[in-house]
Amino acid sequence: MYQIVEKKTISENTKMMKIKAPLIAKKAKPGQFIILRIDEKGERIPLTIADQDKKKGTITIIFLEIGRTTKKLGSLNTGDTIKNVAGPLGIPSDIKKYGNVICIGGGVGIAPLYPIIKALKEKNNYIISILGAKNKKLLILEKEIKKISDELHITTDDGSKGHHGFVSDILQQILNKKQKKIDLVMAIGPVIMMKVISNITKKHGIKTLVSLNPIMIDGTGMCGGCRVIINGKTKFACVDGPEFDGHQVDYDNLILRNQRFIQQEKEACKHHNITTTT
Repeated sequence: MYQIVEKKTISENTKMMKIKAPLIAKKAKPGQFIILRIDEKGERIPLTIADQDKKKGTITIIFLEIGRTTKKLGSLNTGDTIKNVAGPLGIPSDIKKYGNVICIGGGVGIAPLYPIIKALKEKNNYIISILGAKNKKLLILEKEIKKISDELHITTDDGSKGHHGFVSDILQQILNKKQKKIDLVMAIGPVIMMKVISNITKKHGIKTLVSLNPIMIDGTGMCGGCRVIINGKTKFACVDGPEFDGHQVDYDNLILRNQRFIQQEKEACKHHNITTTT
């Protein structure tokens, strides 16, 4: 059993939890994830490790309460336990000195971006962070990422904070100015956001990595549920990723696959008197 040692609400419908998991905390690297099961009858869900404390033996997860399982997870409190936590899973991020790196996070995708930014900064990269959310109430980890970024840009869909528009707007502005040679773009967020970012950087010939989070079950490549098409070939996000070359991802296929169980999720939430987030 894995005990929750800390819980916070960090924005509307978004929770942060620190979970006691010494072995995972010891081994985890930026870009990796866990799969947890709340109880004996619970479903398995993947969540990226947003941070870790090797000394205290804890890992941090940040999640949006969007369906039955995440709503149930969000109802747990400090002192409660989780039945199973498997990890660390996935291939770690390739952390090295690139030069000038633009790190783009959208919505809850900012959470898995945080440890990657931190690790890239430790390798003396120049970090330009672009964070986006629907509104300022949904923006997460702004202060934490500001501390480890050389430049920080904020965007909101409704204009309640920073640039009124999308993260792609700021990316395009930076590239148009041509003040710095950009050596890498890292983007994590909604699929459509990563698609737009990748289309922009492809025109400029900039290496781009995206972190994919398709529907996933076992996390070991056995079930095939997390199939993604990369450069025309089938890959499994759990063992071949979660990071891939953004210019090779079939985003349209990924969008369709992620929508496969929307109706069943709504029915499950309705059955358990849970309001879904769209």
